[in-house]
Amino acid sequence: MGEVSERERKIVVAVDEGEESLYALSWCLKNVVFQNSKDTLILLYARPPRPIYTAMDGTGYLFSADIMATLDRYSYDVAEAVVEKAKRLCDHLNNVKVETRVESGDARDVICQVVEKLGAHILVMGSHGYGPIKRAFIGSVSNHCAKSVKCPVLIVKKPKNSSPLSSSSN
Repeated sequence: MGEVSERERKIVVAVDEGEESLYALSWCLKNVVFQNSKDTLILLYARPPRPIYTAMDGTGYLFSADIMATLDRYSYDVAEAVVEKAKRLCDHLNNVKVETRVESGDARDVICQVVEKLGAHILVMGSHGYGPIKRAFIGSVSNHCAKSVKCPVLIVKKPKNSSPLSSSSN
């Protein structure tokens, strides 16, 4: 990276449909991103991979191309909605560059790969606060990333009693 000054940081924020990730983003905007810095904020959404059983469902019926196209379109629409919502939270930033990326795949792999590829200076994620049983099955994305990436990882926990974001954003 050579001559990157202290102020030119790449900050990756993992966003998804959950309120936790938007809370983490707004926390990051208040506490991590500096208004007049040369920070670049990269909003990253991992689009879940298409299920393997695309050709047939359990009853042996073939899914039509129409249905597959509809499912794909829906998946892209969700991605776009999440990214737009996240971008709106950043509207008030003046000098900070905001970039968005949508990558397909398992969130754990996607986030780690993008962080490495971009040489990010920090990764910010929300904590979903799954219980021990659910976490045992899905594994914690934030845990996985914290262990795997080389840069510092900031995991922001949403307070239990905090009001929905919509009321606090302008």
